[in-house]
Amino acid sequence: MTAGQLAVVIPTVGRPSLRALLTGLAAQAHDPGHLPPAEVVVVDDRPLGDARALDLPPLPWPVRVVRSGGRGPAAARNAGWRTAGARWIAFLDDDVEVPPDWSARLAADLAAAAPDVAGVQGTVRVPLPAHRRPTDWERNTAGLETAWWITADMAFRREALAEVHGFDERFPRAFREDADLALRLRLAGWRLARGERAIVHPVRPADARVSVRMQAGAASDALMRALHGPAWRELAQTGRGRFRWHVATVAAGVLAAAAA
Repeated sequence: MTAGQLAVVIPTVGRPSLRALLTGLAAQAHDPGHLPPAEVVVVDDRPLGDARALDLPPLPWPVRVVRSGGRGPAAARNAGWRTAGARWIAFLDDDVEVPPDWSARLAADLAAAAPDVAGVQGTVRVPLPAHRRPTDWERNTAGLETAWWITADMAFRREALAEVHGFDERFPRAFREDADLALRLRLAGWRLARGERAIVHPVRPADARVSVRMQAGAASDALMRALHGPAWRELAQTGRGRFRWHVATVAAGVLAAAAA
């Protein structure tokens, strides 16, 4: 691939990790195997009433900031790829870290993609504590390591995204919107592949309401069933869902209350 054929799209809700991610990307400009993007599109998905400026470090490539109005990651990614005109769109989440060879490995992944490959997924590595047992939330995040077609690090052909009209914005959360897109691409005749590059996805701090938010993912499962039928899990190559630990916790609480 040549320079100008790639755009990097990063949806963000203003996390401090965004600056570290962009700094890591900028450092790769000195790598001989680096694939310079035509531009980096940062999609600010905070509510439009939030006027705080994003903390963006200097970058060696053009940077464009667009607003998506707090409508969720599916809408934010659509705003990003529709703004960019490059042949390949590399999506990164704003809370991941890129190792020094990420860009060079991305270039190799895209160069190896056959013409019928719509997207190439990177490997996600989640560091867990070595001195103690991981918490439920940490184990939940570690499930990203074996998930299929997640957009924490996923590069798509713009042509393929346009053919299926991108992400379905009826998925308002960061859950199942990636599986839905992958399923629609495959039904349209495209293939998806796993690449050789990798990123690091640290475990974000969890507040007291994290289990409530995870339980809300059941609505996304219901939407997948409504859109794709009862066999959607097999078609999309997805499992029972990363929020299943919350269901078990709630069930145990109900049983304990009943016993009392």
